[in-house]
Amino acid sequence: MVTGDAAYIKKINRSLIISEIVKEGMISRADLSKVTALTRATVSAQVADLIDEGLLVETQLEHNSVGRKPIMLSLNRQAGYVIGIDLDYGEISFTLSDLIGVPVSSTVIEINTTDYSEILRLLIEQINKYKEGFIESRYGIAGIVIGIHGLISKDEVIHYVPRFQWHNINLKQDLEKEIDIAISLENNANLCSFAERVFAHHDTDNLLCVTLYSGIGLGMMMNSEFFRGNDGYAGEIGHMIVEPRGKQCECGNKGCWEKYASESIILKLLAEKKEVKSLTYEHIQSWFDEGDKVVYEQMEEFIYYLSIGLNNIINMYNPDVLVLDSELLRMFPESVNKINKNLNSSISHYRELLISSIGNSACSMGACALAIKQFLDVPMLNLPLEG
Repeated sequence: MVTGDAAYIKKINRSLIISEIVKEGMISRADLSKVTALTRATVSAQVADLIDEGLLVETQLEHNSVGRKPIMLSLNRQAGYVIGIDLDYGEISFTLSDLIGVPVSSTVIEINTTDYSEILRLLIEQINKYKEGFIESRYGIAGIVIGIHGLISKDEVIHYVPRFQWHNINLKQDLEKEIDIAISLENNANLCSFAERVFAHHDTDNLLCVTLYSGIGLGMMMNSEFFRGNDGYAGEIGHMIVEPRGKQCECGNKGCWEKYASESIILKLLAEKKEVKSLTYEHIQSWFDEGDKVVYEQMEEFIYYLSIGLNNIINMYNPDVLVLDSELLRMFPESVNKINKNLNSSISHYRELLISSIGNSACSMGACALAIKQFLDVPMLNLPLEG
């Protein structure tokens, strides 16, 4: 039998009420009592507190039927704002969203340095700009989550970022010394998987998201929680060996998956073969449209190696939904069908494999969603995907 003191029970009820209001968007007190199985008195008391705190607003619906006009409750989405940051090699992407995850503004800052002190300075400078711009809202900037393309320990210390060559960096502590806002760090692939769960796949408890940009990462949502492993380093699937004695990888091994199936590798190979120095996705799209034989052959090889790794992941984790976050796959005709044809093992089981509908903003959007979850103190969010 689960027991707890009155304060603990009140906290659980509050979390349940907020979760349902966010999920429904707009709901009456009576319906809230029904879906939560809480008494009307409990709902009314909690709602009164949340209105006093500025987190809920009331709206009286206009309708033509006889009787009192229903008063609906919804989250006060402008009560505060959150910042999601994707800290990647070459650029830092900032997304500011309201409390239901709708982006208010986005900024991308190009960086040509890996120097920690310089990047720390840029982060502080940009966060302070946002902080000053939203000081009038009730809660201002209510939380910040930063996506890191590397190993993050369970206590949120950066263990290693390969492309920055950062080792044992306490970015969270350094930022919190300068900025009086709650800050969290999370692996970028985990944030992508969280974005998929929160914005797109509300009924999925077991979701995997494979990110294929500068390397290959695996974000894992198991029973709607991150699966991090013993130290927090689970998901470094890009360093699974798919070609014994293959290409040398920065990790020290040879034949790692990301040396054959990451976008950065494919872009590099295509740039060499097509003799284009500054290759863009626009170049690749035009080659797809023209049916360029060299490009199609390279993409077929990309999908071949991608499928090897996906087959291993499916057999290891038996996911419900497997999401692939890749701009190249979004552009390449029939990419999902081509991948599925390579996943023909009789023991591989998954319900759905698809390309991300969120795209390359998934990390920063997942970061915003996680900051909202932490601020509202709810177990999970179901948010609308705008645009």
